[in-house]
Amino acid sequence: MKNKLTFAAALLAATVLSGAAGAKTLVYCSEGSPEGFDPALYTAGTTFDASSKPVYNRLVQFEPGTTNTVPGLAESWEISDDGLEVTFKLREGVKFHTTDFFTPSRDFNADDVLFSFNRQLQEDHPYHAYVEGASWEYFNGMSMPDLVKSIEKVDDYTVKFVLNRPEAPFIANLAMDFASIFSKEYADQLSEAGNLSDLNQKPVGTGPFQFVAYQPDAVIRYKAHPDYWNGKQPIDDLVFAITTEASVRQQKLIAGECHITPYPNPADIESLKANEALKVDEQEGLNVGYLAYNTKVAPFDNAQVRKALNMAINKEAILDAVFQGAGQAAKNPIPPTMWSYNDAVEDDAYDPEASKKMLEEAGVSDLSMKVWAMPVQRPYNPNARRMAELIQEDFSKVGVNVEIVSYEWGEYLERSKAEDRDGAVLLGWTGDNGDPDNFLAVLLGCDAVGGSNRAQWCNEEFDGLIQKAKTLSSQEERAELYEEAQLVFKREAPWATIAHSVVHMPMRKEVTGYKMDPLGGHAFEGVDIAE
Repeated sequence: MKNKLTFAAALLAATVLSGAAGAKTLVYCSEGSPEGFDPALYTAGTTFDASSKPVYNRLVQFEPGTTNTVPGLAESWEISDDGLEVTFKLREGVKFHTTDFFTPSRDFNADDVLFSFNRQLQEDHPYHAYVEGASWEYFNGMSMPDLVKSIEKVDDYTVKFVLNRPEAPFIANLAMDFASIFSKEYADQLSEAGNLSDLNQKPVGTGPFQFVAYQPDAVIRYKAHPDYWNGKQPIDDLVFAITTEASVRQQKLIAGECHITPYPNPADIESLKANEALKVDEQEGLNVGYLAYNTKVAPFDNAQVRKALNMAINKEAILDAVFQGAGQAAKNPIPPTMWSYNDAVEDDAYDPEASKKMLEEAGVSDLSMKVWAMPVQRPYNPNARRMAELIQEDFSKVGVNVEIVSYEWGEYLERSKAEDRDGAVLLGWTGDNGDPDNFLAVLLGCDAVGGSNRAQWCNEEFDGLIQKAKTLSSQEERAELYEEAQLVFKREAPWATIAHSVVHMPMRKEVTGYKMDPLGGHAFEGVDIAE
């Protein structure tokens, strides 16, 4: 660890010195290491911040600071009257990155779009299983294999998606990180060399910044893409200084060693706001933090047991100790700022005596279980270890013995997907496209079991409602089905819903052009540092 930190410090010093020589460097103190650099393989925001946001583009993208979809690598698109064909007209003259390990011979075209999606869709594709354990968690969790019938190249700059059914959130889904567009030419070069896994370690895209180097758990370096289709960035170099401790990130920010950093400790927000060298942006988070039971493993396969445990959790104590005024209790699996939120749902009351009685009625006594606590801060949970300790204390009052376990972040995410996982896992979610489907289907749908559905919960009534809602074009009709689905969720209790948070983003006052992402990402396109 000492060597890694020394390397990081030396690199930061070098970048600051290079900045003095004329190049403009922005240092982002990130909260964790990426799992890899192929965003389609993962679901963690930490990974997306380091891969899809700087390195790649998508056919459509979200207008910065909003959930509005605007043209990206596709200049325009048309949807057939029956909703079954979506045709994209691609942008011409888009350049891929030229790096130490790849020099493109052509511009972006339709072949790259087909490669980027077919590798996830087709099981016999050479890149479908190019890394061990590749599960295309998002693609599968969103039912894309059932939805997409085929992807057709009409000509070099026209691509048609043929669907098996209409899909209301389809355009917004293609603005998500998993839909990032890769270079087929680069993938073919790696295939010829027998180095397929480099696609996940040495990324090449069309995005605003190109990858330079990664020192695991220490630092990632990027430089501005000189031929970026949307214009070269104001900053020349972008550095991710990986700093897992919030207090250390804060020290670095105050000392001027980084320009911007995420996830401050809630207790420190007021002092950060009072610092004249800093500014702190904030917004309601489109997020939820939860405790997911494994509904495939006894006794958590019994809804009565899950409801009883939910009633043992003192959410107000968690809000006070963990969120310190920067959160509100969650009762639904979607945040109250999202359309279709069912405010009529009644939350599980905090009632340890009733909890104890329900456990007895369910025949549960002397229960021992594990509660998994994340090793990193997330917007929906600033201190998972502390939250787990409070839940441990709450459960002990109803006769349940809890062992708290944790793993390195990438391992935590991978292990927690196992269908035979023991106990309950603390996790959460920040919306990716502003659509309720992105919470209800991705986190709780049957297609996501063994992936992003950490409760391993497949309920036919719930799944029928959310699958039908996808096919409707009327938001009002969709909302009715989602509201009903939330009632089913609350009745069956695959999670204990914990909290929705307010997100704060502290930065140096000289940072300009940064826009908080309602979808929780951290992107630096258009960001500058004032002289």
